[in-house]
Amino acid sequence: MDIASLGVVGAGQMGAGIAHVGAACGCAVTVVDVEQRFLDRARASIEKNLEREVAKGKRTAEDKAAALGRIAVTTRLEDLAACDTVVEAILESEDAKKELFGKLDRICRAGAILASNTSSISITRLAAATRRPEAFIGMHFMNPVPVMQLVEVIRGMATSDGTVAAVETLARRMGKTPILCSDYPGFISNRVLMPMINEAIEALREGVATREAIDGIMKLGMNHPMGPLTLADFIGLDTCLSILRVLQEGFGDPKYRPSPLLCRMVDAGWLGKKSGRGFYEYAAS
Repeated sequence: MDIASLGVVGAGQMGAGIAHVGAACGCAVTVVDVEQRFLDRARASIEKNLEREVAKGKRTAEDKAAALGRIAVTTRLEDLAACDTVVEAILESEDAKKELFGKLDRICRAGAILASNTSSISITRLAAATRRPEAFIGMHFMNPVPVMQLVEVIRGMATSDGTVAAVETLARRMGKTPILCSDYPGFISNRVLMPMINEAIEALREGVATREAIDGIMKLGMNHPMGPLTLADFIGLDTCLSILRVLQEGFGDPKYRPSPLLCRMVDAGWLGKKSGRGFYEYAAS
């Protein structure tokens, strides 16, 4: 299946990034969100990031203009009816995603692929909210999407070989490296990453070291580009907590229990970079 048109539901950081790489690789992209202001912000972000790529010599000004010209924005899910593939990039809530996919299943044409950018929720369960589980797949992009190479491709119980092949081809067109894994809680990326972040939070809670020391040791000692507490702020502490709860429930193993400090910070609204305060403080952007 040749994917020429791409729908993206959710105009946040991840959705805007997916739209960016989709349009840059030649797809006609339609981005949907509930309010026009979110769509305006996403378009401005995409334009800024494309301009940064022009400044770095990664693409020409003509490429930038062509990519922007391939992006349409709308508040109507119905405008996705003709898309070849639709990628969901909304909040990390199973109920919200199931409700959305039930609507998309009724709206999208027969044969269209539905994909979720979920970072931890079961692809098989999400697919069961549709009448096309064979054309349902996980397409987990890394943040920031225009920069990071990996797309974690997650196959549900009923996902067809054709769906996998089409999504892997699309990811490569986007300049990404698709890597396939099976549908288990947290998949691979967050099954490994989140316990590390959670342990760093526990070390901070116990007073083993300062936030700067914990991050510095992991950066210098493990060659990580950023420390786990900085990374948690960048991901969003509410998202980290949601993923850990999926892991804890999915495996029933206490090693995935979220740190009480993480729970308290989310309760306080200290969600990381997006709220201006997490393990570090951030100036308003």
